[in-house]
Amino acid sequence: MKRDNKTLDQIYDLFALRILVNTVKDCYAALGVVHELYSPMPGRFKDYIAVPKPNMYQSIHTTLLGEKGTPFEVQIRTWDMHRVAEYGIAAHWAYKEASYFGKKQPVKVEEDKLAWLRETLEWQKEMQDPQEFLNALKTELFEDEVYVFTPKGAIKVLPRGATPIDFAYSIHEEIGNHMTGCKINSKMMPIITKLESGDIVEIITSDNSKGPSRDWLKFVKSTSARNKILNWFKKAQKTQNIEKGKELIEKELKRIGFTHNDLFKNQYIEPMLEKYKYKNLDEMYASVGFNSNSAVKVIARMLQEYRKEHEEENIEAKIEELAKIKQRRPKPSSSGVIVKGIDNCLVKLSKCCNPLPGDEIVGYITKGRGVSVHRKDCYNVKDLLSEENRMIDVEWYDENKSSYQAEIEISANDRSGLLLDILKQIGTTKAKILGVKTKTTKERIAIIDITLEVENLEELNKAQKVIEKVNSVYEVRRKK
Repeated sequence: MKRDNKTLDQIYDLFALRILVNTVKDCYAALGVVHELYSPMPGRFKDYIAVPKPNMYQSIHTTLLGEKGTPFEVQIRTWDMHRVAEYGIAAHWAYKEASYFGKKQPVKVEEDKLAWLRETLEWQKEMQDPQEFLNALKTELFEDEVYVFTPKGAIKVLPRGATPIDFAYSIHEEIGNHMTGCKINSKMMPIITKLESGDIVEIITSDNSKGPSRDWLKFVKSTSARNKILNWFKKAQKTQNIEKGKELIEKELKRIGFTHNDLFKNQYIEPMLEKYKYKNLDEMYASVGFNSNSAVKVIARMLQEYRKEHEEENIEAKIEELAKIKQRRPKPSSSGVIVKGIDNCLVKLSKCCNPLPGDEIVGYITKGRGVSVHRKDCYNVKDLLSEENRMIDVEWYDENKSSYQAEIEISANDRSGLLLDILKQIGTTKAKILGVKTKTTKERIAIIDITLEVENLEELNKAQKVIEKVNSVYEVRRKK
């Protein structure tokens, strides 16, 4: 009651009755009897026999008013449905097997009986991150549902907030991959429209379709659709992903001062492949290129093996020695950052997170390229922290008035004059526009990347707030 903000008179299942019968026909006969004896409460009837839950739960739920006006719930189900409800799909399957035990008769289990369980196991194989799998499973188990229909009357159960994209992939992977449009209740609608229970959805496909858009991932709600879209990109763009992955790995090697020959030796490669379950280097490159894994993580694992054979330089000792020489207050670098204890140090603001004055920052000592400065919430910092002897304290220089670049991404429903309105709003702030890049998706979603020149984080936040007020804009975020 406290969690759902309800009063006692809004709790309808304090008293409950479960009726178990032999057949589905008997379920509806029993329903007729209880509705004849007691008045049903409007809006409190659910037929999970006609429309089972995704985990195969089936039952009829109805709430009735007793003689003294006290509501009570009645659940009606068959014995088979009861076993699924009490013990789960697998236990129900095992029960059916046991009934044939000793008779040597083949056990025939309907294909859809274990479809949900089988699909869940497939997610586990595809998701390398256990937390990602757990979050997906939670979403599927606990998300509210909508019930929509195919033009032929078949029911599809989808998470609340699902779109025709989710619907298409629930029918078949190829339908989703070749989707070009949809009709909802016989009317052409955007494929990112949120579906409501009772909608009749027709998917329009084309053999000439180039496949799904990455932007679809922002709108799909079902784990199944998300994974099918990701798999399409993995297969369709494998060659490009491998090349992109190689570039990212080389870029990271260069950043830390290593060469390809330094690290890419069998004794360093094998432990890395084993940790991330890659069959070969091409699979690793494709994963990095697809952003399923990061170059920092891959190389960090190889560096662990490298250090076992090479003694690391005592960088901290060198820093302490420099600090003794420089007793006066350090001067800021051209980037406006002070490295504590070191004067005139080469400092570079990391492009992966583009820190601004006001951001919490950390420093990382690179090989031959000075100190790279990252925001504390940068996705690369977690991996850098494993090399504690290379981390160093840094801070912003208060008196410095340098300008800094920051990139923001704007998502909006496309319309005439949208970009002009956004640029006008930015003109009301101190931020200077250095560059603009726009694209519009098939769904008429405008993605606008703007590079700004600002003095600090406060100026950037002001610019973001005025952009959020522009009509049709629904998201403004700082690119990391």
